[in-house]
Amino acid sequence: MLKTDNQIPKSRLYASYAVISLIIMVLIVRFFQIQILKYETFSKKSDINRIRAISLSAPRGLILDRNGTILVDNYPTFILNAIPGEILNKNESFMRISECTGLDVSLLLDNYQKYYRTRFVPVRLAKDLTLSQISVLEEHRLDLTGIHYDQFPERVFPSKIRGSHFLGYVKEVNRDIYEKLDNNQLYEFGDLIGWQGVEKIYENELKGQKGVKYLEVNAFGQVMGNVAERMGERPIPGNNIHLTIDSGLQGLLEQSMQGKRGVVIVSDANNGDILAYISAPDYPPDLFTGITHDEDWNDILTNPDRPLMDRNSGGLYPPGSILKMITLLALAEKGNLNTNFSIICTGEYAFGDRVFRCWNEYGHGNVDLRRALSESCNIYFYKIVQALKIDEWAEVAKELGFGEKVGIDLPTEQKGNVPTKEYMNKRYGRYGWSKGAMLNLALGQGDVVVTPIQIAQYVNILATRGITQKLHFGTNHIQNINVTPHFKASSWELIDRLMKGVIYDAGGTGKSADPKIEGLVLAGKTGTAQNPHGEDHAWFVGYGKKGEQVISATVLIENGGHGGQFAAPIARVAFNYVFQPSQIVENQ
Repeated sequence: MLKTDNQIPKSRLYASYAVISLIIMVLIVRFFQIQILKYETFSKKSDINRIRAISLSAPRGLILDRNGTILVDNYPTFILNAIPGEILNKNESFMRISECTGLDVSLLLDNYQKYYRTRFVPVRLAKDLTLSQISVLEEHRLDLTGIHYDQFPERVFPSKIRGSHFLGYVKEVNRDIYEKLDNNQLYEFGDLIGWQGVEKIYENELKGQKGVKYLEVNAFGQVMGNVAERMGERPIPGNNIHLTIDSGLQGLLEQSMQGKRGVVIVSDANNGDILAYISAPDYPPDLFTGITHDEDWNDILTNPDRPLMDRNSGGLYPPGSILKMITLLALAEKGNLNTNFSIICTGEYAFGDRVFRCWNEYGHGNVDLRRALSESCNIYFYKIVQALKIDEWAEVAKELGFGEKVGIDLPTEQKGNVPTKEYMNKRYGRYGWSKGAMLNLALGQGDVVVTPIQIAQYVNILATRGITQKLHFGTNHIQNINVTPHFKASSWELIDRLMKGVIYDAGGTGKSADPKIEGLVLAGKTGTAQNPHGEDHAWFVGYGKKGEQVISATVLIENGGHGGQFAAPIARVAFNYVFQPSQIVENQ
């Protein structure tokens, strides 16, 4: 039987043509949409897959002293970043990085977990890489998908001073820090942020503006180079800040305090400029720069001398006799100070069922008001303070800035304590304390505790009769003090005259503070504060005037003994530097 040819019906053939034509038309329309109508949209999506935007760290502003000496600078190092979504095999990549750089794999893994945010946000793997390490990584670039490196401006300290307690330090932003920041949109993991000192207070000024660069990557996430058609943005450095610190004086006093525990604050009493700020012992200013080894960190934390603590603003101390001027001012303002009153000091004074003693166990003999302050006779003050009530004494102390923060431009500061009747009743009960508490207050003992920065402000107030400015580091941070002492001109004059006797009288306890410079007039007060936790603390406070210049010095030597013997000579170093700089230069 003959076979007939299979013929496709024309209707089916036409239908096939129609379907094919329709498909072609759809493809043409879609092609037209993609290539013409939505070119920019799909081009951007393509770029997202092809181009990586990498942020560039901005150098922080420099920190300079009052004379333009650089205290904190930036040094270019290298950081190693990873883009998680582009790493083909994390463990293999980290092993290869370790082989190239010598970095421990566990460090890379820890940082990966610490800084991870999303698949396409760079993660900081390591920092402070050397050029030789980067060179080896460059040789293996094709084996390290999703890995890239950039320069990073690390903090460096080129000057000879330490100044760690006022300069402070920066810290890397990690997950915990990031989540607590109010303005975290300005930061990325691994960025530097001011964490202590002026680095923290002036963060907004010091922080720069990040830049960006664009890298081309292939389908495997390998970096192929820069994107020619897209210009990046250079990072903008932060603003430089000038401090009131004189690095020459700071360095000199740091040397004077080596091996001691205590503080030195030197300031311009007229405007509140802090010229030197020593808290001893301190710590290396670069302790928190780069990688801090556990051994170094443990040494700092376990050091019984507590080098991390800023004693100037955070230490609470019994002030001792340097507060005797409060007693005199309170009596003078009340009209109860008899400037002709004198006593016989035998070295002890019976009050109630207690015996209060003078620092001079043999007694001072016949003592008038001037000699009482210049030789720091305790018995004289035990007697005259009985004309005051505790709240009268406290009111004057508060007018001089005690019991409240000074408001210095540092992130932490203690308030100290000025005892009042309410405070004493609350702490000891209404009948748990007696008039004997006033005898302690007359000598700056008992329940009164102060910070050295409060003492420095107190000295500036006495030196300028209340018209000083708030103590500060930033040259643009001049503000009025938080208190407004209103004392009679005769009261100010009396205090100034009596404090000069401490320096110039034959038995004055502060004579060793005098550098004997022509035209320089000093006034001061020494103190030996009883310390319930050990040996007595040595204090010296004073100010020097020459022409229009007024410079104050506050010195505390913990467990140092007598202020006139141990603290006053350090103040002399400061006065000599400021008022006779030519001699300092010649000696150098």
